[in-house]
Amino acid sequence: MCGIAGYIDGEAPTPPGILQAMTDTLVHRGPDGQGFHVGEGVGLGHRRLSIVDLKGGAQPMANEDGTIHVAFNGEIYNHLELRDDLVDRGHVFRSRSDTEVLLHLYEEEGERLVERLNGMFAFAIYDARRRRLLLARDRLGIKPLYYALRGDRLVFGSELKAILVHPDVPRRLEMTALSDYLSFLYVPAPKTIFQDIYKLSPGHTLVKTPGTPPQVRCYWRPRFDPCPGGRSLEETVEALRSLLTTSVHRRLMSDVPLGAFLSGGVDSSAVVHLMVEAGVETPRTTTIGFEVEGFDERPRARRVAEAVGADHAERLVTPDALSVVDALAYHFDEPFADVSAVPTYYLSQVTRERVTVALSGDGGDETHAGYRRYWFEGLENRFRRWIPGRPGRALAGLLGSFYPRAHWLPRRFRARTLLLNLADDPAHAFYRSVTQMSEGDKKRLLAPHWVDALKGYDASEAFRKIYESIDAPDPVSRAQGVDLLTYLTDDILTKVDRASMAHSLEVRVPLLDHEAVELAGRIPAAWKLNGREHKYVLKKALRGRVPDEVLDGPKKGFEVPLKHWFRTDLVPLVESLCDREAVAAHFRPEAVKRLVREHRSGLADHSVALWTLLMFDRWAERYLAPTGPRLAGGVA
Repeated sequence: MCGIAGYIDGEAPTPPGILQAMTDTLVHRGPDGQGFHVGEGVGLGHRRLSIVDLKGGAQPMANEDGTIHVAFNGEIYNHLELRDDLVDRGHVFRSRSDTEVLLHLYEEEGERLVERLNGMFAFAIYDARRRRLLLARDRLGIKPLYYALRGDRLVFGSELKAILVHPDVPRRLEMTALSDYLSFLYVPAPKTIFQDIYKLSPGHTLVKTPGTPPQVRCYWRPRFDPCPGGRSLEETVEALRSLLTTSVHRRLMSDVPLGAFLSGGVDSSAVVHLMVEAGVETPRTTTIGFEVEGFDERPRARRVAEAVGADHAERLVTPDALSVVDALAYHFDEPFADVSAVPTYYLSQVTRERVTVALSGDGGDETHAGYRRYWFEGLENRFRRWIPGRPGRALAGLLGSFYPRAHWLPRRFRARTLLLNLADDPAHAFYRSVTQMSEGDKKRLLAPHWVDALKGYDASEAFRKIYESIDAPDPVSRAQGVDLLTYLTDDILTKVDRASMAHSLEVRVPLLDHEAVELAGRIPAAWKLNGREHKYVLKKALRGRVPDEVLDGPKKGFEVPLKHWFRTDLVPLVESLCDREAVAAHFRPEAVKRLVREHRSGLADHSVALWTLLMFDRWAERYLAPTGPRLAGGVA
């Protein structure tokens, strides 16, 4: 795993030393080495974390005649099969690395090489003969890639901080992205928090040549086509079982120590059991836990580890762990308010003490209908069919508007949301279900001049376009598709990538092998969500391998006792929000004070909103300070 950065100039040459400075910001992603290629109007930089072919995989790597160079971040799991095919076509290899496969495959396939890759990747290929830069990102967005456009110059990097070093890239806050952040707790692609800087979306390529605008192309997106050819339930179970076994086996390739995250839930337990089946005799597993009752997964994970004979490690996360917020602000580059980033950061830290590569169970919920919201989405749409036209929807909306907010209840038990959703169309109802702050709440919280700057912008409109673009036969599959294109890539995978790479740890996600995701898309929703049993087909595929205690146990998310901490140990941290410069500059002080007061008194649970403000403040202090972001060196 690595970090990449670079540029292609159609204008004035980039000053000397800039490429080195850009690459230096990514040292945590690649502490084992660095490399550069600088040519006429182009620069490629690379930081290396050595995983495969420790001696022969230095980058940027060139083809035989030096006309094509590549800087690559990721792993190509089918590189051996691709290599054999390329050798049969006459190509000669000088190393064992998967990076060299990209060069030869580009010579054969051009931009379409991405369609033959199985892996997680973000890479840049410069073709000097055509003066063409190709950027590419893997299908699910496991690995990040950003770019900025300034006239005819394109600057790119694995992280925003690498791009911000370039003197031609300004740091102007994108207000619609701030609005999106308040809604989703992250900034959805292709936006970033800065104007004129973008994420390359998952499953996309970008081609840039001097004098022409960049050409962005989608080469893959999730599809939902239940059971073509009439495959039976048992045939589907067997196909999934075989593919998951293959997927885990593919991700065991490594010339360095390898382990796994283990929560004790279905997905991570499945990965660890399949590792053992694939020949890993004593997997090194790691778990994070909390002292607060109801949030500690250590006992369940410990039982799974004992069952497979794992070399298991644990770490207890206490309230003082939130001292890590400044480190998170540095590594995420954008405001990011999924509080599970805190335990993920510590989980990665403990895991890196023993291994360089870890497998995780991320992706199982999105691909196999593991979230509770999928059941509620199906239920709402059934109810919606029973409501008698506009009068019925109007009545539901009226009842919802008068229904108490009930902040003290878990979100799924708040009838207000259900009533408002029934009054709404499915796209906006699902948007309401997955967001944390309404447009009205944002207007009451943001400072008036920022509300004016938004000019009536509504974060739900872009979300609606994604929702309506999903070609799915049922509401549950459509909701899964939206999550795959938004929440999975911009929240879950972003969290895992930044938290793990902060510690120079590579994380692989076998449940997101694109072939496994495509198979899941062909499974009918009724087989993934059987009544109220989530992940029905996945559990059947794992039955006999993973203990019944795990498969039949209650679902536990990677939750943090934030509400409890904000009313006890962390009261001073919450109260300090009212005096923070960035908070006062962007939000109404009286609205922030009200959130703090209501939360402390127990009148409402505002822990998510307060954490959202806290993370914005820490990010703004680092990246929007008058002297500019403090970039080089990072945070210990």
